Amino acid sequence: MLLTGMAQAAGRQRADPMAGHSKFKNIMHRKGAQDKKRSAQFSKLSREITVAAKMGMPDPDMNPRLRAAVNAAKAQSMPKDNIQRAIDKATKGDSENYEEVRYEGYGPGGVALIVEALTDNRNRTATNVRTAFSKNGGNLGTSGAVSHGFDRLGLIEYPASVGDEEKVLEAAIEAGADDVESDADSHAIWTSVESLHEVAAELEKGLGEAEGVKLAWRPNLKVDVDEGTASTLLKLVDALDDDDDVQTVWGNYEISDEVMEKLG
Repeated sequence: MLLTGMAQAAGRQRADPMAGHSKFKNIMHRKGAQDKKRSAQFSKLSREITVAAKMGMPDPDMNPRLRAAVNAAKAQSMPKDNIQRAIDKATKGDSENYEEVRYEGYGPGGVALIVEALTDNRNRTATNVRTAFSKNGGNLGTSGAVSHGFDRLGLIEYPASVGDEEKVLEAAIEAGADDVESDADSHAIWTSVESLHEVAAELEKGLGEAEGVKLAWRPNLKVDVDEGTASTLLKLVDALDDDDDVQTVWGNYEISDEVMEKLG
């Protein structure tokens, strides 16, 4: 649902409560898996904060990427002391030299996956990612192997608790967003890369701080996967997510509620 016709879309949503419904969480990874790995998640959040602080100003108000990283950490209930330590690592110059690396490949059923990592050892990370793919029915490809099937966009995430679809839709129109996807758990607001932080700042005025503000890979087409494929695919995604260097796993797959219930 592109926001070029959002006024009409708002009317349709009142008539059809399922309009715009999306199982967006399945595109990336199961949120429950994150909840079980709190300490590992804190490590990844700390790494992103340190990298963001090192690349720009150590003040979140002056550094959009750092502000987004800090907000993401707060959304995961990361202690303030941990956040400050991660920033101090960058300012004191005692942090590792992390670099951003992207891997692309295919999972079970031909599902396209993009893996984003922050690493201080490219050989280690590449070996771990390749092993995860090969052990779980996938194949690691070359750079550009699957990214042509995705759009690079800005993504702003809010929990469902901030309001219903209509409220978020109207806020997105006012803020200048391009698209909105809502489901029972969350709202995903899409923007261009260039306008991400500007739109996020406008949304914050009406909806409060977002759970996430980041660059994302949005698939042009989504692939529905069956129970057998989903089981192996989620093992692959979890194996990737378990790696300390991997920050985010994006995919073009969609898993129905029925299949997710069967998988537990």
